Amino acid sequence: MQSPVNRQSAHFRYIKLENSLIFVTRGLTLNDKDVKNHIRKIFETNSEEELEEYLEKAQNVRRKKFGKKIHFYAPSFMYYKTGYYQSSRADFPTISVTGASCALKCKHCNGKVLNTMYSANTPEKLFDLCMQLKRKGALGYLISGGCLPDGSVPLGKFIDVIAKVKRELGLTVIVHTGIIDFDIAEKLRNAEVDAALIDIIGSEETIREIYRLNVTVKAYEDSLKALHQVRIAFVPHVIVGLHYGKLRGELHALRMISKYKPSALVIIAFMPIRGTEMEKIAPPEPIDIAKVITAARLMFPQTPLVLGCMRPKGKHRIETDILALKAGVNAIAFPAEEAIEFARKRGDVITFSSLCCSQIFTEMKTRNL
Repeated sequence: MQSPVNRQSAHFRYIKLENSLIFVTRGLTLNDKDVKNHIRKIFETNSEEELEEYLEKAQNVRRKKFGKKIHFYAPSFMYYKTGYYQSSRADFPTISVTGASCALKCKHCNGKVLNTMYSANTPEKLFDLCMQLKRKGALGYLISGGCLPDGSVPLGKFIDVIAKVKRELGLTVIVHTGIIDFDIAEKLRNAEVDAALIDIIGSEETIREIYRLNVTVKAYEDSLKALHQVRIAFVPHVIVGLHYGKLRGELHALRMISKYKPSALVIIAFMPIRGTEMEKIAPPEPIDIAKVITAARLMFPQTPLVLGCMRPKGKHRIETDILALKAGVNAIAFPAEEAIEFARKRGDVITFSSLCCSQIFTEMKTRNL
């Protein structure tokens, strides 16, 4: 069998996964027949026992590239306390530039998540709030907001102030963009935003039914293309089970992302929120979340992979988090204490951070993985 090679000038590389030789272009294009079979079989499994072979492959990929370090995150927007770590109320707050307003009122959220954020719906209020939060000890901010009818977050009028925040306050600024065009992406890059976050939906039925949005999956791929072309750091999020708790479009979302080069990849999961149309919908099973994470690890062997903050709590979270560690994630936001203990017992080197988990790519650079 041919030895693994790395030819940067040709923009491709080979990696060896046990007995398989996999062709990779940025992410994994899934053109290789063996890889297609791996991914197909992952999504056909119905239990952890059936998934075990692929969990092991994914874990081997993580250890070969990234070693034994596992990063745990607990940013300020949620209270978090375990025997290992307690979150800070000040370090990394979230700000909504639309207050509690959202034109879409998606079935799974209904704007409820915006109520957990600081509100700053004018450029002046945003700068004043950022100064106040810095005085209280903030290290950075996640700037988000509700969507317009076209699925975008109205960041345009705030970009000059975001640039001023970066220039005068010198803190980390991450933005959640929604659907985005080249012009706004370029302006965010010029404002020296540290990273752009975007949810990628791979099912047109989900876009219509859950988001109530009259666009196709192409709008999300065009957004990825815009972020890639302007060379801003970007971190796509894939939401498992957004379609009424069932898998639909997650693999297609990963395929779209694989055409570009994200700084990191975050997997999150639908969780029912009180006061929404989907409050009584069961979330995806932990094994379904693990399938998506396992596929993502094999498809993105060189990319930091994170289990993000949005996912069910309680026993469900314990099971999901441990499966995620088995599936080769580099990081988990708000980890269950049992998952921390699992990582410790198997010999992982553990770190904790109060930043947003999307910053895994910068922390891995500064901490040498």
